Amino acid sequence: MAVAPDRKRAVRSRPAQAESRPFDSWLAKVLQVLGRVGPGIVTGAADDDPSGIATYSQAGAQFGFTMLWTLFFSYPLMAGIQEISAWIGRVTGMGIAGNIRRHYSVWVLYPVVALLLIANVINLGADISAMGEALKLLLGGPALVYSVGFGTVSAIAAVLVPYRRYSQILKWSALVLVVYIATAFVAHVHWRSALTATFVPSISLSTGYMSALMAVFGTTISPYLFFWQASQEVEEQQAQADEKPLKQAPGQAPAQLQAMRTGTYLGMGFSNLIAFFIMLDAAAVLHAHGKTDIQTATQAASALRPLAGKAAFLLFGAGIIGTGLLAIPALAASSAYALAEALRWPIGLQKKLDQAWGFYVTLCVATLLGIALDFTSISPIKALFWSAVINGVAAVPIMFVMMLMTANPRLTGTLRLPMPQRIIGWTATVVMFAVAIGVIATWIN
Repeated sequence: MAVAPDRKRAVRSRPAQAESRPFDSWLAKVLQVLGRVGPGIVTGAADDDPSGIATYSQAGAQFGFTMLWTLFFSYPLMAGIQEISAWIGRVTGMGIAGNIRRHYSVWVLYPVVALLLIANVINLGADISAMGEALKLLLGGPALVYSVGFGTVSAIAAVLVPYRRYSQILKWSALVLVVYIATAFVAHVHWRSALTATFVPSISLSTGYMSALMAVFGTTISPYLFFWQASQEVEEQQAQADEKPLKQAPGQAPAQLQAMRTGTYLGMGFSNLIAFFIMLDAAAVLHAHGKTDIQTATQAASALRPLAGKAAFLLFGAGIIGTGLLAIPALAASSAYALAEALRWPIGLQKKLDQAWGFYVTLCVATLLGIALDFTSISPIKALFWSAVINGVAAVPIMFVMMLMTANPRLTGTLRLPMPQRIIGWTATVVMFAVAIGVIATWIN
């Protein structure tokens, strides 16, 4: 019996359709996972802000591949401590500052919040300035005007754009960071040397190396990220009508914590991967050509142009702007969360302006102070490296308090932080303390 031509074509097409289904199914699952893991992804992306780009670029330019090991080593530590901050938010239904206020002395609360606000404003100033300089590099024109525009737009968006839409924009904007992976493939990397340095640590006790080490750890494990993610987990929890703080509904723990853990480890892995490539780019191009005195992210982008070509320059410069747009909301909002919780103000990006005016005023003022730094004789860019060092030192007492929180039944109810996470959290705290002591010791000597 003859088969009609149309039917023959249909028969021949079936294998191709069957072959495409596994990929379609895999892609659908990936998109479904990404759709559920908001705070961890955004937190990881915000960690690679222009300040972080500058720190990683400085380390790569000055020390070459020899500090790549820090990003491989720090991943489980940063992911573990971020999971703990998220766990505290999910379990208690309250951010870090709110828990400190409720269960610890004001002598702990106010110094912690003050340190966070100072470091955040410096970071905001540096990030906003770097974005303006990056756009000037790409298009020409007045960097200061661009900086004011970036800061103003970011603050207005945080206030006016509904939280659910805003969180989705931030999450998918994180994809801009892949430009730093692309940069490595238009530069010339000696991969054998790079991989050896990644897995075989090379440590110097010189003041410069120890300060750079503290800066890398300080920008990788930053206090503002603890406050941001804990509060964001609370926001996500409140946005779901059927979810409650796990202290009140421990039966929900498996479902809530699984999505939180997946998002956190994915986000921190993505963050460290990008940081690795930023340091790799600087080491392979700048250090290899004797360009070791890099102070800013935009200097790194400028130096790439004659050495690695226009494509690397454009990718690196565009990434500075994209990461800044992600980081400014996290820096400003973490300041607002901390101060509002400390003073018992209504908080939340889900609330309207008239429902949480103190929270939004703090967010806007922190951003405006960052912009204002660009109009003073103070150079936020020069303060950038040291703000990362300050972040690293300030992280130690905050991490210590967070670890105490996880063992406090008044906070956690019947829930307990699992032993593996407890070990990672205390290890991260001890490592940060040891690096801080090492920096102080080298300064004294």
